[in-house]
Amino acid sequence: MSVTAGKRVLLAARPVGEPKESDFRIESMPVPTAGAGQMLLRTLWLSLDPYMRGRMSDAPSYATPVAIGQVMEGRTVSEVVASNLAGFAKGDIVFSPNGWQTHAVSDGKMVRKIDPALAPVSTALGVLGMPGMTAYTGLLEIGRPQAGEIVMVSAASGAVGSLVGQIARLKGARAVGIAGGPEKCRYVVEELGFDACIDHRAGDLPARLKAACPNGIDVYFENVGGEVFEAVFPLLNAFARIPVCGLIAHYNDTQASAPKWASSMMRNVLTKRLTIRGFIVSDFAARHADFLRDMSGWVREGKVKHREFITEGLDSAPAAFMGLLKGANFGKQLVRVGPDRA
Repeated sequence: MSVTAGKRVLLAARPVGEPKESDFRIESMPVPTAGAGQMLLRTLWLSLDPYMRGRMSDAPSYATPVAIGQVMEGRTVSEVVASNLAGFAKGDIVFSPNGWQTHAVSDGKMVRKIDPALAPVSTALGVLGMPGMTAYTGLLEIGRPQAGEIVMVSAASGAVGSLVGQIARLKGARAVGIAGGPEKCRYVVEELGFDACIDHRAGDLPARLKAACPNGIDVYFENVGGEVFEAVFPLLNAFARIPVCGLIAHYNDTQASAPKWASSMMRNVLTKRLTIRGFIVSDFAARHADFLRDMSGWVREGKVKHREFITEGLDSAPAAFMGLLKGANFGKQLVRVGPDRA
């Protein structure tokens, strides 16, 4: 029996500060029909990522914001339910930008097939997907860690940070993480193999970072900003590299302001000859084949580990996303929207 009703999550209002439940609207929808040159996709997995907070705002950015009343943007793993599109057949599993909805019609743009034999299909949204490639390219293209160097990464138990430290170790560097809470720090050291992890909630962060890195920091992979960045910055060595992947501490800011120590920071950028570079994963699209080859091999060989933090059902997406922005997730945040097979 075919399903005739689906569900979607729309942006109901632009958040002021932290997103709240009323900024989202969950509604039923009829399952669409694929026309000529189209296919119907059923969402299996939805990825939730911090960048989505920026898409909820209409401030100038690198991407077009989600319009009020529009389906929330998001990457998904989906099953082809019906296809009138060459190259795709019913039953294929694909990566696609369906957004926060149970079904979508696609013309094949920005869609690629996933090989279920390579790894569990959910990994196409995590370790073998955008977070994995973000860690791989940001660290190797901008951070360029050398054997014996000190690599520090914030949000070290998250989808990106957890991989950054493991890749740094594979390259012969010493990996030091920053995470929120003793459980996450234990996981980062005992399960992921980081050399150390500092709990930023435990107080006196600058002193504890200095104790963990007495010879300074050569690469700092930035995911957080705020007080964490302020504590790390004085420890950066000459010619340190800082890939800026995210600034989650600032995503809910209601106004922009330069820190009081901005002039001091810029003086250190000059005198220490620091490289600070923001990046978007698509900047390194040409490295995708290299990433998939290397990361899938590391995962298969047990050299890279990962964790998924899963909530069930599309209705759970707004609360899970709000929790993500507060660090409630432990690993890659996913929503299981539907069963793997209809």
